[in-house]
Amino acid sequence: MKYSLRQLEVFITTANFENISRAADALAMSQSAASSALKELESQYGVQLFDRVGKKLLLNELGKLVQPRAEELLERAKELENFIIDHQKSAHTQGGSLKVGATLSIGNYLVSDFIARYLTENPGSHIDLEVANTAKIAEMVRHFKLDVGLIEGEINHPELDITHWREDDLVVFCAPQHPYAKLAELTEEHLMNAVWILREQGSGTRQAFDRAMFGLLSDLNIFMELQHTEAIKRSVEAGLGIGCLSEITLIDAFRRGSLVPLNTPGKNFHRYFYFIVHKQKYRTAGLKRWLEICNERT
Repeated sequence: MKYSLRQLEVFITTANFENISRAADALAMSQSAASSALKELESQYGVQLFDRVGKKLLLNELGKLVQPRAEELLERAKELENFIIDHQKSAHTQGGSLKVGATLSIGNYLVSDFIARYLTENPGSHIDLEVANTAKIAEMVRHFKLDVGLIEGEINHPELDITHWREDDLVVFCAPQHPYAKLAELTEEHLMNAVWILREQGSGTRQAFDRAMFGLLSDLNIFMELQHTEAIKRSVEAGLGIGCLSEITLIDAFRRGSLVPLNTPGKNFHRYFYFIVHKQKYRTAGLKRWLEICNERT
């Protein structure tokens, strides 16, 4: 595209005033700048758009054909500019819609309260929620498919801002009828003899489990690796093995007595949840408010 919108502005304004000096004044330009813009527009295409009659510039036949098309184009350009300005004002004064990613424990047990609060404050907005493991959420944030991620796993990537959010603990658990349910604590021998039902590789929960079990991993009997927290809980309730999940996912089950927590002295299952945002992501008012709400509900 050879022409610029500024050149079209000079062309239209000159056509209206039939005088380059008055056109320059209307556009807050110097006369020489306006003349140069008009000459460049004509010379780029090797055409003449005006007939010079004394001090007047009168549209010739080609100029008359170009004028309505140029005016339409400028109107569309102004419409686009107004849309961008209005959208930017809106982004600074209200929440707006967000694309949020969360890992399974966070997405299934924490995020619904945050969404409810955000949408109550910002009627007309909406939240697109993606629930997946840490690796997938981080990849989507990296490629700007998500505005923010709430993750359980520890990652380190030069394109991402990674911020501590809140603390969490994993808990080893079993069904009430399981032989381990009656034990005061589990020894390393108990852990190695157990049948385990765990989250899949790539999840933050599995990362924390593997770290806590460092030195024993090769001796563990991992029977199943599942992507869904509820599937693990149901499998453990059925007596298929023991599991290890975030405490926030087990509170109701422990309260009901359908699952039993197990004491594992010497094993550090403490971890953190994190916010991740791309370093180049513009922090809108909505994104800032979302992070505030998450921190308020910690």
